[in-house]
Amino acid sequence: MMTRGQIEEILNKTGIEYRYYQFDEREAVEPPFLVWYLPGSDNFAADGRVYYSVSALNLELYTDQKDFAAEEAVEQALNGAGIYWDKTESYLDDEQMYEVLYEMEV
Repeated sequence: MMTRGQIEEILNKTGIEYRYYQFDEREAVEPPFLVWYLPGSDNFAADGRVYYSVSALNLELYTDQKDFAAEEAVEQALNGAGIYWDKTESYLDDEQMYEVLYEMEV
């Protein structure tokens, strides 16, 4: 399982501002920006105990227009850390923003 510091060390390499779970309403941040959170776990058990902890990690990249360079920065940081990831993309009509979701286990 990765620590918060290790995750944030990877995110620092993107050059994109980020926060855990959400930005405070008082923080007006222009896109692109990242939000990361740990939505669950998929631990390995042995003898009725957690033998090895595995956390799900989601990174959400928000942009006001399709931003291939921002996606490349995130993907390079994840690849450089040796992390296997999957991504999906959606457009948020209410926010008028793109969301690229990166899902992985750490």
